[in-house]
Amino acid sequence: MALQANQMKKWLLYAVLIFISMAMVLPLLIMIFTALKGDAEFSSGVNTFFPKEWKFTNFILALQATNWAVYFKNSLIVTAITVAGSLFFNTLSGYAFARLSFKGRDLIFIALLLGLMVPAQVTIIPQFMIMKSIPLFGGNDIWGNGGNGWLDTYAALIIPELSGAFGIFFARQFYLSFPKELDDAAGIDGCGVLARYFKIYLPMSGPVIASLGILKTVAVWNDFFHPLVFTTKEAMRTVQLGLSVFQGQFSVAYNLQMAATLVVSLPLIIMFFVFQKYFVQSMLSSSVKG
Repeated sequence: MALQANQMKKWLLYAVLIFISMAMVLPLLIMIFTALKGDAEFSSGVNTFFPKEWKFTNFILALQATNWAVYFKNSLIVTAITVAGSLFFNTLSGYAFARLSFKGRDLIFIALLLGLMVPAQVTIIPQFMIMKSIPLFGGNDIWGNGGNGWLDTYAALIIPELSGAFGIFFARQFYLSFPKELDDAAGIDGCGVLARYFKIYLPMSGPVIASLGILKTVAVWNDFFHPLVFTTKEAMRTVQLGLSVFQGQFSVAYNLQMAATLVVSLPLIIMFFVFQKYFVQSMLSSSVKG
């Protein structure tokens, strides 16, 4: 009887997992099938799950609709530099909070955690004013007046994203899992504070770097809000702003928009499957200590 009960629980668990998986995959399937529908299916007013006529040419039309080469170039530059910079600053700060003792450390960390509660929309106006008032850039004088500062430049899209409260917190939790004896041994060998970070902790930070890299890449690549506020020139548009070209005055070309969205999502999907092992490993190790 006990064996039969365990078997029932096992099958019930499988059924729940299958249901959850289907619920998560369904929106992706709808996106794919919508991308393959023809214009006539939307004008008919009859909604179907599968396309009546499979239009693979929608992907070609979507890529020809606007200057995707420029948008992909901008997104790749912004994402690559931002992710690399944020990984360095977040892991270095997390190492400092986890392994070093200094005056006011806990108070500063609590203040940092409060930043997690502040939505990005609250700080966007101060950020915009700072970007616009950068001295000696974009036609500004030494007092930050007369020009546009860093607006419509890569700096406006990269520098505000180089670090964040969540990344520092995540890295700190990871470094807390290392034994204290590691620092003692490094001190005996004559390693200073920075030497420990670069020679010991950074080489062992593969899981946290992979997971933070995935999270940051997704956030920056999918960011629509900040590029919309900080840029006005088409030459500075990112892929997310490029998707807005399918939004007409009275209608939306849903099939072309879904086709372009799938193309834009491919780099993130590929990256996640490549680094998912490290992502799960970091999630587990970072939850060991608080």
